[in-house]
Amino acid sequence: MEMGSLLAIAIIATVLTVLVRSHRPEIAIWLSVVTGLIIVGRILPLINFIVRTLADITSGTRAESVYFTTVLKVIGIAYLAGFGAEVCRDAGERATAGKLELAGKVIILMTALPVLIAVLETVARFAK
Repeated sequence: MEMGSLLAIAIIATVLTVLVRSHRPEIAIWLSVVTGLIIVGRILPLINFIVRTLADITSGTRAESVYFTTVLKVIGIAYLAGFGAEVCRDAGERATAGKLELAGKVIILMTALPVLIAVLETVARFAK
C-alpha cells in the first residue's frame, strides 16, 4: 500500500513539474526537490526499522560496531549524493551533478578507509 501512495505522489508531482517547467522553471525545480523530500520523509520510518533491526542483529555477533556504523554512513552518503545529483540534473546542471557524485565517492572512500585498512591488516596477519 505504501508504494501505491508514493507512486501517486511521484506521478502527480511529475505531471505538475512538466506543466510548470516551460513557464516557471524555478518553480519546477522546487517541486522536484519538495517531492523528493516528501518521499524520503515518508520512508524514514522504514529506514529506521531497517537500521534498528540490523543493529540488533549486529549486537548479537562478535563484529565491532564501528563496521556497522561505517556501512550505515557509506549508505547514507551514497543516497545523499545520488539525491543531490538528481536535483542538479533536474535543474539542468549535469556538470555539477557529476562533481557531486565524484565528491560522494571520495567521501565514501575516506569513510570506509579505516575498515579497509583493518581488513588488509587482518589479511596480512594471516598471510604470515
